[in-house]
Amino acid sequence: MGCSMIHTEPIIAVSNVADSLNWYTRLLDCHHTHTHNEVFDQLIDQDGKILLCLHRWGDHQHPSLEDPDKGQPGNGLLLFFRLDHFDAAWERAQALGTPIEARPHYNPFVLHQEFTLKDPDGYYITICSLRDKQ
Repeated sequence: MGCSMIHTEPIIAVSNVADSLNWYTRLLDCHHTHTHNEVFDQLIDQDGKILLCLHRWGDHQHPSLEDPDKGQPGNGLLLFFRLDHFDAAWERAQALGTPIEARPHYNPFVLHQEFTLKDPDGYYITICSLRDKQ
């Protein structure tokens, strides 16, 4: 039997949901599901598919989201977003004023263009183009 999962809905803990929401919606050119929510929000694409959930540190008693001092945000985590408008995403990333960790380059192991930056909470975010056809 094959896997019945359609997609994942990653959740990251952030210090300020509104600030992170603003940063991600600008970078990814996406929308969100909640209004004026300080605790939780979901970033969605144009079809309503959840891309990423933002959860404020310490709310709702989730063990891994209780306290940022118990770990390093972003340690061991890299979020990849594959976008069909890679060049536009690069322009938006530069406009954010966030330090770029890796400029656009071709990754021959996965056959796409990519660049990496850090979000306001220190998570590494890699933006990828669609895969090259072989």
